[in-house]
Amino acid sequence: MEMNSGGISPKGLAMSEARRGVVFSASISWQGQPNSAFSEVKGAKCRDAHGLHFFPHYLKWANRFQQQRIAIYAHCTDSMNKDELWRKLPLNKPWLKTKVATLSGQSSHLEDLWAQFFRDPSQWWDNRFNKRAVNAPDFKHKETKEVLWVNSWSNPPWVREKLATVSADQAKYGQEHIKEVLWRQLFLDPSNWWDHRFDKTNPNFPDFKHKKMQQALWIDRQSTPKWVKAELAAMAPNSWQRSPFSWHAMITRSLKEKEYVKALELFQQMQVEGVNPNKSTLIQVLKACTMAEKLEDGKRVHAHIIAHGYESDVFIASCLIDMYRKCGQLHDASRIFNDMPLRDVVAWSTMIQAYTKSGQGERALELYRQMEGEGLKPDSLAFVSVLNACASLASLEEGRRIHRQVIKTGCESNVVVGNCLINMYAKCGSIDDAEAVFNGMSVYDGVSWTTMILGYVHCGKGSKAIEKFRQMQQEGMEPDHVTFVAVLNACTSIMALEDGRYIHAQVIRSGCKPEIIGNCLIDLYAKCGSIEDACQVFSHMAVRDVVSWNTMIGGYVKSGEGGKALALFQQMQWEQIEPDPTTFVCVLNACATVKAFEEARRIHAHVVEMNCDTNVFIRGSLVHAYSKCGFVQEAWEVFSKLPVRDVISWSSMILGFAKSGYGEKALELFQQMQREEVVPDQVTFIGVLNACASLDALEVGRSIHEQIIQCGYQADAAVESCLVDMYAKCGSIEEACRVFNAMSTRDVVSWSAMIVGYVKCGQGEKALELFHRMQSQGVQPDLVTYLGALNACASIAALEQGRHIHSQVSQSGWESDNVIGSCLVDMYAKCGSIVEAQYVFDKMQKSDAISWNALLGGYAMHGLGREALHTFEKICQGCQMDGVTFVSLLSSCSHAGLLDEGQYYFESMNPIYSILTTLEHCCCMVDLFGRSGALTEAENIIKCMPLQPNVPVWMALLSACRTYKNLEIGERAAKQILQLDPENSST
Repeated sequence: MEMNSGGISPKGLAMSEARRGVVFSASISWQGQPNSAFSEVKGAKCRDAHGLHFFPHYLKWANRFQQQRIAIYAHCTDSMNKDELWRKLPLNKPWLKTKVATLSGQSSHLEDLWAQFFRDPSQWWDNRFNKRAVNAPDFKHKETKEVLWVNSWSNPPWVREKLATVSADQAKYGQEHIKEVLWRQLFLDPSNWWDHRFDKTNPNFPDFKHKKMQQALWIDRQSTPKWVKAELAAMAPNSWQRSPFSWHAMITRSLKEKEYVKALELFQQMQVEGVNPNKSTLIQVLKACTMAEKLEDGKRVHAHIIAHGYESDVFIASCLIDMYRKCGQLHDASRIFNDMPLRDVVAWSTMIQAYTKSGQGERALELYRQMEGEGLKPDSLAFVSVLNACASLASLEEGRRIHRQVIKTGCESNVVVGNCLINMYAKCGSIDDAEAVFNGMSVYDGVSWTTMILGYVHCGKGSKAIEKFRQMQQEGMEPDHVTFVAVLNACTSIMALEDGRYIHAQVIRSGCKPEIIGNCLIDLYAKCGSIEDACQVFSHMAVRDVVSWNTMIGGYVKSGEGGKALALFQQMQWEQIEPDPTTFVCVLNACATVKAFEEARRIHAHVVEMNCDTNVFIRGSLVHAYSKCGFVQEAWEVFSKLPVRDVISWSSMILGFAKSGYGEKALELFQQMQREEVVPDQVTFIGVLNACASLDALEVGRSIHEQIIQCGYQADAAVESCLVDMYAKCGSIEEACRVFNAMSTRDVVSWSAMIVGYVKCGQGEKALELFHRMQSQGVQPDLVTYLGALNACASIAALEQGRHIHSQVSQSGWESDNVIGSCLVDMYAKCGSIVEAQYVFDKMQKSDAISWNALLGGYAMHGLGREALHTFEKICQGCQMDGVTFVSLLSSCSHAGLLDEGQYYFESMNPIYSILTTLEHCCCMVDLFGRSGALTEAENIIKCMPLQPNVPVWMALLSACRTYKNLEIGERAAKQILQLDPENSST
């Protein structure tokens, strides 16, 4: 107990006398209860040199706010009087003497003081009219600081009579005179006074205060001279100097208003004016540097701290650690921590938190163990920091050990620690432990509910997250914007569109910031397939940051609308929104979706301009975009320069090679990937299986199948569909069927792959059976499914089934697709209905090379050579032709016996139409000459071929020799066939 404004503390009085050897026997009563403050000296018996016994046998220590009087009774055992006793007390303050004299009733001392006062009142401050506390003295000596109270019970009786002779006006005049002198001193030298006018946090705080004498002045007091305000208005603003307290108040106010740059500017101005900040101000300035992430300003403040010797202060050192951590200088933070002479639990906690937030959770745990080894008891802040480290590392066992420490220290009731425990268990995948902590909490706040909801989302339990959100509202807890973000993510994870719309309505009613919630709503609607709602939310956002644009562009990409995504990116550039790496990744994915190669190249150039070309994710997206567009050379150039190749980059490059017909290169790259110990994912296996299918590499495909099983991807629907496709294209329809039948869930892709596989293996009937079975199970066919079914009808000439499938195509809206149209033309032509083939062709809105080739091939099959030549002339008028066009044309000439026309077009292919001659063209010409009986010319064509003839070429010549019974040429053809295919039975 310290000195009170009402007198000396009993313990201080007792202990001082005991040290001096004065005998004490004290018993203290505070409202009837023994006071423990006197337990050390109660009953002590010792004697001083005078043989004095001191028995303060009754003291009553009253609360000054209850305005109870202090009464001290003391008596002596010898002749020493009361005044002599009180004079022996150790009173080291002048005003304390007066206080003790007042309490003890020393009339002689008080009479002397009052006599001094009346002899020269100018030496005393008169506080009677501006007392700020009831117990404050009425008069105070200017030099000795002695104090006097008018209403003191120990005052001499003549004091009141003497004071009564002094009129109130005279007293007031004296007070006014003193104030006028002080105001004159202020205007004479303002540099000696602190100016508090503009930063007062309390209206009773003085406007000006003397730097040394601590004298105070108020502008709006009655005792203030009238001329003061005019003088103040006339003086320049820079005449006054703010006190350290004023600067501290302004800097603190800027921090509360989140004006961190302004706080730093005030600190700089404070230094320019020569005002030295105290420790509290430096802590506030460091917080401003931390929040604004101003490293250079932080370093200047650090230099100031060192210059003034504050670097050893624990609180300042902790703030420095946090500032350097937030500015990305973890090494400097660690150096400050290691240099601290004394590290308390706050410093340890700050450093642990710095490592955690910098992604070094293991180092944070090591530091926590080191703190334990030094015998420091962790507090709630330390637990929060280390639990976050456990969450970042998903270290469940370590988290449970710390949880036990939390229980032992009694910090489990701390709601912040409880929230961190929930977060730790959820991030570690133990949602049951998180629920147990949540249910065991006695007090919940909004963060508790939000953390639990986020935990459910993290563990893939979106439905429970929505249930918890409803329970939160039922218990009267209002969600904030973070809670809405969490529950919207839950709706997105389980595609709960209706729940998302209901929460959207609540967001509108709550008035949350649309900039934050809007991005989550766009993501929700886009992923749930409601791109119109996403676009509506985006268009109604008043402020759209780069995250908003990225979310909307990504939504278009996920919905398969790459063109709209690219258009939105252009609008984003027009509105001068600076793209970030995520923007480029989304836009490059859009380029891959619509195969916009030129746009991808332009974005690539933009990436280089912004120095983002070193970003691994952007480079991976470039590889993916170029590969999807079929430009594997450009993709390879980007891929070969990647400093770090992740599985996404490898998979994109492998898939690009496979889709572009470079199957062997894809398999080589897969082997290199495995040598570099990169674990393949689903996309990698899909690319490799496509490569095996294009190369008919059945054995390699089987080995890939084994690796898929080892990696646990055998149940992935996309991988299973590729396995079916690979086995079917490699001719192993039995293995394809086995994989298909083993699938737990079959989507339209897997059904389509199996149907196409049956068609490729010449089993059209089974393909159509599977097509009908698929529809009976409620699976809606897509474009690939219809193509497979129509090709199956064409392969077995199933005209009626083809017509039935044609009607389904029309109902589903695919008839306008050129690929479907061409397939229908081919199906009707192969089924013998060239009229229906022509009808479908004429209905097509836009004819391309594929549709023209299909019609031309139909004429060829039906031997309609003249119609084929007429169709070819139409193709020449405005359609791009290719090698397939000439195969159909030459075949038509062959079936129609148009030798001269066929020979003319064959010789015109390269010089006129710039079409390279292939084996198929040569085979058609051999067949053309053979059907016409010109066997010698047919053999000469084979001899003059620029390519090595294959079995079909020699078989065409052998068939013609059999027809025209030319044994000599037939024998030569048969020998060539046996050399190329010894097991061929047709020879």
